Amino acid sequence: MSTNYLALIEKTQSLIAAGDITGAESALVELADAEGDSALMVVLAQLPPKDILAVIREYDNSKESIINMAVTPDQFARAVVIEKQYKDLTRTHLRGMVNSVIFREGAEPVEFLSAMGDLEGGSEALADYFSEKWSRIEAFARTGTFDTVEEDGEMLSETALFASAYVKPRLEQDEVADQDWMELAWILRYELPDLFIETVLVLRAKARAHDLGLDEEEEAEEDDDRVETGDTDRGKATPVTRESDEESAI
Repeated sequence: MSTNYLALIEKTQSLIAAGDITGAESALVELADAEGDSALMVVLAQLPPKDILAVIREYDNSKESIINMAVTPDQFARAVVIEKQYKDLTRTHLRGMVNSVIFREGAEPVEFLSAMGDLEGGSEALADYFSEKWSRIEAFARTGTFDTVEEDGEMLSETALFASAYVKPRLEQDEVADQDWMELAWILRYELPDLFIETVLVLRAKARAHDLGLDEEEEAEEDDDRVETGDTDRGKATPVTRESDEESAI
C-alpha cells in the first residue's frame, strides 16, 4: 500500500475521532475524484467497521454519497451490527443508511442482507430497523400482506413461521417497491426466509422485553460505551468500541 494511502487512512481516522465526519468524508471523496473508485475501495478496506459506520450513518438523502456507493456487503454488515452502540432510539440513522446502501443503483440487496445474516447481531440490527413496524411485519409474516386489519391478534408459532416460509407471495415485489421497509421485508421473506423468520423472532423478543419494562433506556445503562444520539446527530461523537465488540462485529 502506498504512503499516500496510509497517510489518508490516518487522516480519516483522526478526523472521525475528532468528530469531524464531514471532513473525513470529504477526504475520501477527494481521493475517489483524484484516483478513482478503486483507490477509495482500497482505503475503505483498511478502515475499521466503526469508522466506516461513522461516515455512512450520516447519510443525507438530498445528495449522493460516494462512500455509500462504494462500501461492500461485508464492510456494510460489519458496520451495521455495531450501530446500536450509538443509542439512536429513533433508528433514523439506521434506516437511512440501510436504505441508501441496500437499494443503491446496481446493488444486489440479497448480498447485503446475506452478509448481515452471516454475522452475530445481524438479525438484531434488522429487528431494530423494523422496530416501528412490528405489527405490520407480524401481519406480513402471517397473511402475506402488511394490512393489520386482517390480523386477529394471534401470532404464528415458530413452527408455523417456518412452515409458511415458502408459500407463494400474495404481493408481487413491484407492488411494494418503495426502496424502504416494505420492499426490504418482501425480499427477506421470499428470498431469505430463514433470516426473515429469525428477524421476526428477535422482534417478538424485543416486544416482550418492552412489555416487561426492559426498554431501550435500561438496556443502554448496561453498556458504558454508548453515546447520546444528540451528539452523534451533530457529528460530534462516534462510539468508542470495546475490543470484544469489535471482535464480535468482525
